[in-house]
Amino acid sequence: MSFKIFKFNCCGLDVHKTWIYACIGITDSNNRTEYKQARFSSFSKGLHQLCVWLAKYNCNDVCMESTGKYWIPVFNILEQHKIRVTLSHPKYTKPMKGNKTDRKDAKWICDLYMCGMVKPSFIPPADIRELRDLVRYRFKLTCMITGEKNRAQNCLTVSNLKLDDVFSDVFGKSSRSITEQILQHPGEKFDVSPFVDSRCKTPIEEIQAAVDGNISKEQDVKLRQCLDHIDELQKHISEVEQEILRLSDKYEAALNLIRTVPGFDKNPMTAIQVLSEIGGDMSVFPTAKHLVSWAGCCPRNDKSDRKIKSTRISCAGSYFKPVLVQIANALIKSKKHFEFTTRYKRIKTRRGHKKAIIARCRMILTAIWHILTDLKPYTSDGFLESRPVKKEKVLTTSQALNLLRQRGYLIKDEPSPVS
Repeated sequence: MSFKIFKFNCCGLDVHKTWIYACIGITDSNNRTEYKQARFSSFSKGLHQLCVWLAKYNCNDVCMESTGKYWIPVFNILEQHKIRVTLSHPKYTKPMKGNKTDRKDAKWICDLYMCGMVKPSFIPPADIRELRDLVRYRFKLTCMITGEKNRAQNCLTVSNLKLDDVFSDVFGKSSRSITEQILQHPGEKFDVSPFVDSRCKTPIEEIQAAVDGNISKEQDVKLRQCLDHIDELQKHISEVEQEILRLSDKYEAALNLIRTVPGFDKNPMTAIQVLSEIGGDMSVFPTAKHLVSWAGCCPRNDKSDRKIKSTRISCAGSYFKPVLVQIANALIKSKKHFEFTTRYKRIKTRRGHKKAIIARCRMILTAIWHILTDLKPYTSDGFLESRPVKKEKVLTTSQALNLLRQRGYLIKDEPSPVS
């Protein structure tokens, strides 16, 4: 069995932590393929030797698996030498079990690549990758703060300090002042009035009753460490955000377009999170559906013999999808954007809340793809446009008016002409 060869001089790399196994496949005019194999160190010197070895055989097309973080330095150096690199998920290049070695893995990747059977992964430009790395690090720092806040809340609960019952934010200005007073003077009774902000709506008597607890020495030490760690993490986040804003200055035009989408105009970091994941060039995604599929916001195809096995969304977009879900949850409560609320209610009735939210994420991604492709700000006309029905339908006047209201139109009576 033979396959059609699309690349007549290409290389497959099997990347490991210490060694890199390379295999070049050179096909002549008679479709006879000759293989050249070698092993290189993963140190910088070995990677430059790999580039020299590829230049020796005039090979400019390389394919490799995305193995952990080990592929990143290999990709960076090959990119600096103007070599076209195709990165693929290991599930698309997995060889058959049994007769398997590192050299055979490299040859297998080379064979798949030369026959056009490798599905490439989306790799943004170098500056977007640097921005993405910092944005994801900021996300992890935020998760660490959430974990520390949960541990601090556990200390307060164990000590019977009910600050979460009288304050909406246990780590706000008033609550934090009371907590500091408790840590500095453990076991002492005090008046909470000087520590409560004047804008607090909870009565002072309830707050005074909520702090009538007793914190042990062990919980005192744990709570102090948690609060200090929270302050330190917040300082780190502010420093990381300054660098993120510096790196994103060159994409200010694209960011301003993204911020015209509903939900992206409140926090400036939200638009940067989106840009760091998808980049500013939408030509890498032929259509908006490709972007939605890459982000894991559409049902997957899993059908055999007219039987649909599963329509679950994929795990793609682990850093990207949570942001879209948060924005979609906020938009369903909006009274200004009927295009989101109306479609959410219609899908929720049939499919439930979770599927309706993912459908809203798809609407947001579709809008982002169009505004970055057309370089025009967001408008709801595309979602509220009239679509002709496939067959004739007869509606009463009240039904027609209700349909227009659902699509976001405001209806008012025309003034009667003066006779």
